[in-house]
Amino acid sequence: MQEITVSAKTEEKAVEEAVVKLNVASADELEIEVIEKGSKGFLGFGGKDAVIKAKIKFDPEKTAKKFLREMFAAMGIVVEIDTELKEKQLLINLKGSDMGILIGKRGQTLDSIQYLVNLVVNKGNAPYLSITLDTENYRQRRKETLESLAYNLAKKVKQTGRKVVLEPMNPYERRIIHSSLQNNRYVTTYSEGEEPFRNVVIALKDKDREK
Repeated sequence: MQEITVSAKTEEKAVEEAVVKLNVASADELEIEVIEKGSKGFLGFGGKDAVIKAKIKFDPEKTAKKFLREMFAAMGIVVEIDTELKEKQLLINLKGSDMGILIGKRGQTLDSIQYLVNLVVNKGNAPYLSITLDTENYRQRRKETLESLAYNLAKKVKQTGRKVVLEPMNPYERRIIHSSLQNNRYVTTYSEGEEPFRNVVIALKDKDREK
């Protein structure tokens, strides 16, 4: 993040100059560090200028919106972007006439955009913010689909005694499968393979328990 050093006759004038140089609306948008308070001297002699360091305060919501607006503009897509900051999580919801193009196959495009926003927002920033990007309630709908899939496959495994290997999923979706079946009496789940082709396996806890 750009940081500048400004000197002026007084701290106030130095801050005013920093506001202009960093092109912000007011000093409230800046982080100010006073290096030298400055002094008037005596009878106009021996005075020292005030010296400050200034940089724009980090705003994760503005940063995310700016990045997304520029990306969607380059794609020629008109998208409304709503953000909400909750503790250590930034929620971003996208609205538009055709969001299917941003969701992609099984949410892969949406996940990729979310990954990029995560990199931009958390670049050199502490503390870390978790980013959740959604549109048309896709995340909840996908969660419900995966939960239903997990329950149905668990029944199949229980009935046949044979394990089921699911298609590769991202870590978030694998957690949904694991969480859905963690209290199941008959089956267990585990992940195998290497990213990005890591998948979930559903298997009987005891092969002799059910035939």
